[in-house]
Amino acid sequence: SMPASQFSIANTPPNDATVTSYDRDHLRLYMRLIDANDAGATLEEVASALLGIDATQEPERARQVHDSHLFRARWMTEQGYRDLLRNGLPTA
Repeated sequence: SMPASQFSIANTPPNDATVTSYDRDHLRLYMRLIDANDAGATLEEVASALLGIDATQEPERARQVHDSHLFRARWMTEQGYRDLLRNGLPTA
């Protein structure tokens, strides 16, 4: 199944100290990953629904993509949002 995002998902998101275009393109994904994690969804569920990865076929990749994006999502909520407030949200 295709991921909910129309943007392709990298194996690892950027690690920049500022918000990147990748972050802006994937804001919705980041929020969904945080929601899913807070709701206690399994890696298999999240990988399939949000990342378009079959975690039974590619468990290591599913874990890497999930964990790296969740880490970046948390960074966005703690740090990156300041950039967004300064520079504006992406236009649709």
